[in-house]
This record gives sequence, structure tokens and C-alpha cells, in this order.
Amino acid sequence: MSLLSAPPTSRPRTLARIGLGLVLLFAGTSHLTFAREDFTAQVPDWFPVDDDPVVLVSGIVELTLGAALVAWARGRVGVGLVVAAFFVAIFPGNIAQWAEHKDAFGLDTDTKRFVRLFFQPVLVLWALWGTAAWRDRPRRQPPR
Repeated sequence: MSLLSAPPTSRPRTLARIGLGLVLLFAGTSHLTFAREDFTAQVPDWFPVDDDPVVLVSGIVELTLGAALVAWARGRVGVGLVVAAFFVAIFPGNIAQWAEHKDAFGLDTDTKRFVRLFFQPVLVLWALWGTAAWRDRPRRQPPR
């Protein structure tokens, strides 16, 4: 059995799903507590909402998604698709941190901020693979 064809309840996929859930729970907690100021660096200057509410709401979303990944194996496809979409939705914040030259999380050079951009697709793939969401997503039936 290859990793790509592993069933959704296989040990590697289950560990990936729960691991990503724990990462999101940690990130959500850090949004609301000790890293709150760092996360404001990722709110683009052009975004029409104040930084702090954006950081708080995104932290709550991350806590919710993390808990769903850890606890809700039955709804894994929907959760996986939503988590992947969330990572896509917050990507402009990572681009803004790089483009606006904002230091946070030890990313104190444009090179470090640029390299970080390549990790966002990894998170999207992690969400899709760990939940087998892409493989098991609902598909439209061709017309008969």
C-alpha cells in the first residue's frame, strides 16, 4: 500500500490529520495569547478591518478547525476541504508580510519571508492528504 492510496483511517493519514489539528490548536491559542502581536504583521495594510479583530477571529477559526480535525473523523472530507480553503484564504497575509517587509516570528529578512511562502502549499496538501478529502470529495455525476 502506498501513502497515496492509503485508506482514510490508515495510521499515517490519521496521524497527519490529528497532527495538523494539534498544530492548528496551538496556532489558534497563540493568536489569542502570546503571539497576538506577531500575527498582526500578517494582516495586510490594505485589509479593511482593524488588525486585532482579524487576529482574534482567525485564532477562533483555527481553534475550531483544529478541534474538528482531532475529534471529528466522520466529517473528515468536509473538514479537510474547509481547512485547505482556510490555508488558501490566509495566504494573502503571508504575501503581505513579505511585500510589506514586516518582521514577525523571527522572519526578519525578505528572504526568510519569501521562503516561508512555499510552506503554505504544504499545509494545503497536508489538510487534503491527512483527511483524504481530495480523494473522497463528492463528485458530480455525468448526465445520463
